Amino acid sequence: MAKKYVYFFGDGKAEGSGDMKNLLGGKGAGLAEMTNLGVPVPPGFTITTEACVEYQKLGDYPGGMWEESLQALEKLEKSINKKFGGKENPLLVSVRSGARVSMPGMMDTVLNLGLNDETVEGLASVSGSRRFAYDSYRRFIQMFSDVVLGIEHNRFEEVIKKVKKSKNVEIDTQLDENDMFELVEKFKKLVSEELGRSFPQDVFEQLKLSVNAVFASWNNQRAKTYRRLNKIPDEWGTAVNVVAMVFGNMGNDSGTGVAFTRNPSTGEKEFFGEFLINAQGEDVVAGIRTPEPISQLKDEMPKVFAQLEEVYRKLETHYKDMQDIEFTVEKNQLYMLQTRNGKRTAKAAVKIAYDMYEEGLIDKKTAVMRVAPSQVDQLLHPMIDPKE
Repeated sequence: MAKKYVYFFGDGKAEGSGDMKNLLGGKGAGLAEMTNLGVPVPPGFTITTEACVEYQKLGDYPGGMWEESLQALEKLEKSINKKFGGKENPLLVSVRSGARVSMPGMMDTVLNLGLNDETVEGLASVSGSRRFAYDSYRRFIQMFSDVVLGIEHNRFEEVIKKVKKSKNVEIDTQLDENDMFELVEKFKKLVSEELGRSFPQDVFEQLKLSVNAVFASWNNQRAKTYRRLNKIPDEWGTAVNVVAMVFGNMGNDSGTGVAFTRNPSTGEKEFFGEFLINAQGEDVVAGIRTPEPISQLKDEMPKVFAQLEEVYRKLETHYKDMQDIEFTVEKNQLYMLQTRNGKRTAKAAVKIAYDMYEEGLIDKKTAVMRVAPSQVDQLLHPMIDPKE
């Protein structure tokens, strides 16, 4: 029997599960597990870490991997009734890395993949917002060009700064649909000048190049240094997650955020994080706009916040550990994009372990094992009083 390289998740069930981290990576296993738990997750598929390892050896995809990916893409189209490359109701996807252990920011991601000069008009028509469609397209060109084509992110930021200055505005959300169209044209011109060829319009070429880029990012200098410092084996490889896009930049009833189910600094049992209205995920981490504390989401979107509280408690109870989550809200509909055990300070590790034991979530042995020897060592050294 041929080796399986692609695992689909969607419509409330997944081919993978949470205990398949070695094969699906942490992100892929988390998406599969959340899908099986009934948590709202956009559908998609995971290309395994084994495929990455084979790709590194062969310099090409292992036999059957691409065909499996195209079959999973067809399932994805049927699941949400959209067509990849379709001119009327186009399916867009995100392509993200996901190693078996968390390596935050070390490898590559591409969002809004599937946009070109034709599908952008379909997105404008079906969404009812030309500004949103061209905002998504300019984001895609910038990210794809940086991650896949090797054109520095800052080159595009300089173009955005000039357009904002000419329009006398300070933040991206103040640019109108004509400004977004202008940015797309300027971005495409920049790509042509840099590479001597046009920005790729074939959506399947876009997908293939992005998968290649994620596989290749396993061996970029950032990732190699991180692995060396954290004693992560080079031969593990990364999975690739191809997920239907959900849009936090569709207006004031949409947004994106990251959060922890407990405070990762102090260990207090409080929902802790931040979000942005009318934004995509990279806006939160890029520092382009100042995020709001997660508690404020209760005032902005009370129903979404109540659902998010229910989901985070369900995930923490299921995993029996503090979770680091990523979410997007599209037109008041919540979608979970990631869950993983959250990183925490030494002080927080002790408090969370003790509290979870007291709450009956974990036993005494597990609580003790949750605090690493290096964290105990850290706590025994003098430290600056945080209240000073």
